[in-house]
Amino acid sequence: MDNMTMNMLEYDRVKEMLREYAVSYAGRKHIDELMPGNHLRAIEAALKETAEAKALLEKGASVPLPSLEGIEHIVSLLHTGYLFTEQDFAAVQTFLHSCGQLMKYMAGKRDVAPTVSSYALSMQELPRLKSEIERCIRFGKVDDQASKQLEKIRKKIAVVKERIQKKMSSILSRHGSILQEHLISVRGGRYVVPVKREYHKQIKGAVLDQSTSGQTVFVEPEEISQLQTELGMLEADEAREEGVVLSMLTGLLEASGADLLLNIDITGNYDFIFAKAKYGRSIEGRIVQLSDRGFIRLRGAKHPLMLKTMVPLQLELGNGYRSLIITGPNTGGKTVALKTLGLLTLMVQSGLLVPVEEGSIFAVFDKVMTAIGDGQSIEQSLSTFSAQIRRLIAMVEAADRSTLLLIDELAAGTDPGEGMSLSIAILEELNRRGAMMMVTTHFNELKGFASRTPGFQNARMEFDVNTLEPLYRLTIGESGQSYAIEIATKLGMPYGITQRSRNILQSQRTVLAAPGTEGGTPATVTDSSTAPMADDLGGGPQHHEEGPLPGDDENRHPVEREGKGDRNREQPEVSPAEAEAEEAAKPRKLEVGDAVYVSSLQRVGIVYQEEDAKGMVGVMVQKQKLKINQKRLKLYIEKGNLYPEDYDFDIIFDSKENRKKSKLMQKKHVEGLTIIRKPEDM
Repeated sequence: MDNMTMNMLEYDRVKEMLREYAVSYAGRKHIDELMPGNHLRAIEAALKETAEAKALLEKGASVPLPSLEGIEHIVSLLHTGYLFTEQDFAAVQTFLHSCGQLMKYMAGKRDVAPTVSSYALSMQELPRLKSEIERCIRFGKVDDQASKQLEKIRKKIAVVKERIQKKMSSILSRHGSILQEHLISVRGGRYVVPVKREYHKQIKGAVLDQSTSGQTVFVEPEEISQLQTELGMLEADEAREEGVVLSMLTGLLEASGADLLLNIDITGNYDFIFAKAKYGRSIEGRIVQLSDRGFIRLRGAKHPLMLKTMVPLQLELGNGYRSLIITGPNTGGKTVALKTLGLLTLMVQSGLLVPVEEGSIFAVFDKVMTAIGDGQSIEQSLSTFSAQIRRLIAMVEAADRSTLLLIDELAAGTDPGEGMSLSIAILEELNRRGAMMMVTTHFNELKGFASRTPGFQNARMEFDVNTLEPLYRLTIGESGQSYAIEIATKLGMPYGITQRSRNILQSQRTVLAAPGTEGGTPATVTDSSTAPMADDLGGGPQHHEEGPLPGDDENRHPVEREGKGDRNREQPEVSPAEAEAEEAAKPRKLEVGDAVYVSSLQRVGIVYQEEDAKGMVGVMVQKQKLKINQKRLKLYIEKGNLYPEDYDFDIIFDSKENRKKSKLMQKKHVEGLTIIRKPEDM
């Protein structure tokens, strides 16, 4: 799977939460290595075992998972020549005992969890190793019964220690007055008595140590010296015999190493499965059906990190259409819908239960790829748009019928006209490659694209127009709007601005609906456009003048063509009322300040000079002044709907320098001050 997608969808956060439910190093290792699979049967098996484990937990049973405390250290030292200690064998014995308990538990759960319980059948009890450890190791030490020789040596040690104790008690009784304390101490493994420094010669023996102050010396009495030596030799014999026992157990452990590792692996797998089940319970997850035909149906789906705040998502893909184009307002939940589908898909393909309702179905994908958020790279200084385009290029290269693509705000952050065109071209190519897609957009043109293109379907995030609150409900088969003006009003935008916005929007829609524009929509205009000021209008080729249209004769009024084609033909009489009606039906002449749609450039411009005798109109398109035949122009928005009455159009059409000069000239005469305008500005 794609690493960027995993990060964007927060797959690792799910794994972190899952990890909290594991109780062993082996279980956590399984979680650390967890990745979405793409084999349908394997995914079904993983989902089934998780669901069975969840069923066991819901019966209130406590699963006796074996403890692996200390086992990782033991496994790492197998077959290295290491002599295992009493503590190591105590840990092994505890583990084997727990394995036996787990095997018995699972044997009784075959009706509830046939798959999960079957794994325990492969575990080994290792009775000889277990019984030998129990016989030889007790309370963390080698037991007397571990060997006859060890038992004999320890009996001799007990006798010698008893004799030493008697003699030491006698010494303490005889020399109590010269002792610093009435007790027996041990120095270097030998018994001594603490004698005041000035009296130490009164006790025959060897001085083995003295206190820090030097006021006390520790004397080994001569009369127990020989017993002490004998005790030391016996303790050495004991250590050698304990080594023999530990060596024997080490041999048994290493001989059983393969079976022990198998038990550890099965235990880790059980820990992993029950961690998945516990996490599934925590998010109210359930098992889902898998589709091998690329069909998705989400019923009551929730994002696992937004369980308490998210409105459940209803969604279908793959039945009649493989791609959804989602529109709607910002903060309406479009991005959450993308992330929910993406993350739940990754979770299902990882064998995890997901928070959905009964009847939900998931498709299995080889690749899931996202383009969500800006994804900017500071090191490469990529813009938001550039970063998304790079991501889209990767998607085009990877897309096939086994790919799920989740794209947020497709081609946003650039010129609306070019962004819309690029969006359609990208979607067409991804669709051609067979990818399944879920795309959010604010481009209204994509609604029409989705409605007329096979394989695509519109959807919208619902919005309460009364409260202006998002409802976070996805409705398939309908397109939505951005509610930008309504949201701006709610947030406190001045009334004059929002009312003006509504007027402009209505004017745009009137023009968009007028006949003569291709598809009813000029290429660079969307419903969310603002008033077309000169600096905002789309740029076209840098023409300075366009002559009469080819075939202008064909475009003349029928009466005019008739007179030119056959001047001798008698003209029909026209009544005054008809003449007046015909005159009223003619479109009004374009005036300075009108916004016009230039059909040849597919751009919108502002009239800066009215029609001349040749039918040429001065139009400013993206700061470029052009002369265009009036037949190539269509009124887009009247100047009265764009600018206040008595608006100074020099602000748009003249340079800042010329405007300053003009104001100065109106105040007083300035010697040598001139304003020079180019011919096309006249």
